[in-house]
Amino acid sequence: MHCIFCDIISGNREGHFIYEDADHVAFLDKYPIDKGHTLVVPKKHYEKITDMESGDVGNLFSKIPHIASKILAATKADAFSIAQNNGRAAKQIIPHVHVHIIPRYNDAGAIWTKRVILSQDELKVLAKQIRDHT
Repeated sequence: MHCIFCDIISGNREGHFIYEDADHVAFLDKYPIDKGHTLVVPKKHYEKITDMESGDVGNLFSKIPHIASKILAATKADAFSIAQNNGRAAKQIIPHVHVHIIPRYNDAGAIWTKRVILSQDELKVLAKQIRDHT
């Protein structure tokens, strides 16, 4: 099965990475709901979270506080939402497990369906800003 996220992880497709370790990556969503919208993805391909061992699920979610803190610092967001969808009926568009970290801004509201298309240059600059925050 062809997987866009596997292509990004392997470097066959462009991704704007903000985090990477031996088992996970985090990169900016190409169609963000809000500035800094990031996907945290296991490198190993799983379609749904129910396909994973519980320890692997815990390890995936353990990355979120560190990554979210960097996103909040770089974007000056006021808060963030976390989302994780499983299956087409749940609106999982890419069939590879991923967790959304969506920065939220007091003056923007929390709309789940709004999407913006950012340029590659905008994504590169934002990814660097987030990576540079410690």
